Amino acid sequence: MHIEIENLLQKIKSFVETELYPLETTENLTGNFSQIEPILLRLREKVKEVGLWGLALPLDMGGKGLSLMQFGKVSEILAKSPFGHFTFNSQAPDIGNMELLHKYASKEIKDKYLNPLAKGEIRSCFSMTEPEFAGSNPTRMGTTAIKDGDNYIINGHKWFTSSADGATFAVVMAVTDADAAPHNRASQILVPLDNPGYEFVRNIPIMGHAGDSWASHAEVRYNNVVVPRSNLIGKEGEGFLLAQERLGPGRIHHCMRFIGIAERSFELMCEYATKRELAEGKYLADMQSIQHFIAESRVEIDAARLLVLDTADKIDQFGSKAARNQISGIKFYTANMMLRVIDRAIQTHGGLGMTNDVVLSFWYAHERAARIYDGADEVHKSSLAKSILKEYRK
Repeated sequence: MHIEIENLLQKIKSFVETELYPLETTENLTGNFSQIEPILLRLREKVKEVGLWGLALPLDMGGKGLSLMQFGKVSEILAKSPFGHFTFNSQAPDIGNMELLHKYASKEIKDKYLNPLAKGEIRSCFSMTEPEFAGSNPTRMGTTAIKDGDNYIINGHKWFTSSADGATFAVVMAVTDADAAPHNRASQILVPLDNPGYEFVRNIPIMGHAGDSWASHAEVRYNNVVVPRSNLIGKEGEGFLLAQERLGPGRIHHCMRFIGIAERSFELMCEYATKRELAEGKYLADMQSIQHFIAESRVEIDAARLLVLDTADKIDQFGSKAARNQISGIKFYTANMMLRVIDRAIQTHGGLGMTNDVVLSFWYAHERAARIYDGADEVHKSSLAKSILKEYRK
């Protein structure tokens, strides 16, 4: 199996470097995603032709049946290009929704939504965060799903519903029992976005750019949205439980993506340092400060990778709950590591690093959010510290 995985990783690496790196032009990094999407959709067909489709899917859905740790290694390679995960249909939020629906949705929902999602025929989004409530306390939520016979009537205001622009459906977190305990109030419900009560408000500008299509973060409203109660995912009151279960593997995906971005930034830094001449016969690579950038980055990337893969292995063996502390730790450690490496690479490139002639500035703008989404650094640190301190308070 080890040899098979290594061969798979080499094939993916070759595809990413050959097909995707050349697409990282100024036009494709500054424009809306819809400009390059037709090219990537054609490349998706090529991915299918060479047998690299369904990397994140289980065997019963035609996927590779990879463990979380194995897919983590795949995710690192895909992350070396901003277009990698999308081209291989392994992008958030779809990958998380596929895992969720595969495990908890009814056969009817799987046939109607999961199968076309897995084939790359449609896209989805995940609707949880609300502008009126602090995301650091997800038990506070204003969106409600009220039972009305065989239906739910959903009302609420969401934002950072990533990739809602052009999505076919949303998985919506909504309060189904306001009187229940805080972590048992909400449920997850699938909402088709052609519903007349769904309102797409806007794509939110992020660091000055609103984006479009998959590469966007939307503000939306649910205005008396009526959906059948059969669209419930899992059981009523399990919304937070499912969200946490979704976030465990999801954080592995994110963290390995951070590592892939850091690794590519590192490669660009080293390549530029050895080629940029400061004076005759003297290069950036000869400067001690640049050498320190390179040494620190190499060790930090390697340390983060070991932490994340060890956490993935623990989740594979014992489940997300058993790896709760490690999941918190890798999130803030790896996100900060990535941003430090990108910053060093930009500094090494000088003025060039600030332009979209190289991919570094794109990542610097779009990945700053890594320290906020899926739980802010400060929340993860407090959670981890409290869990550790429990052992000392016995």
